[in-house]
Amino acid sequence: MSQTSEIRVTVTSGDDGVTDLRWQADDAPDPGPQVAEAMILALWDGEHRNAMRIDLWTPRLTVDDMNDFVYQTLLSLADTYRRATNDDDLMVEMKAFARAFAERASARERRRAGG
Repeated sequence: MSQTSEIRVTVTSGDDGVTDLRWQADDAPDPGPQVAEAMILALWDGEHRNAMRIDLWTPRLTVDDMNDFVYQTLLSLADTYRRATNDDDLMVEMKAFARAFAERASARERRRAGG
C-alpha cells in the first residue's frame, strides 16, 4: 500500500538574505513548523544525470554550527551511500574524510577565535 507524505519548507528572506527557515512534515515526530538554521536539499534528475541542490542558512548559524552541520551531513551521506550500494570500503573512506574535515574545521575555528 502506497502512502504520500508532504514536507514543507518555508523560507523568509530580506535584503540581507535568508532570515528564517522553518520546515514541517506529515511524518515528523513533532507536529507543526520546526525552526532550522540551515538546510541542504539535494535531488537527483536521472534523465539529465544532474544533481540539483538548495543550500540555505540564516545569519544566526555560527561557523562552529556550520562545521558540525557539514560533518554530520557527511556522515549521513556515507551511511546513505552504504545502504544504496553495499560498498563498505567507500563508506569507511567517506567517514574518515568526515572526521578529518571535522578536526581541521575545529582547529581553524579555535585559531580564528584566538584559542
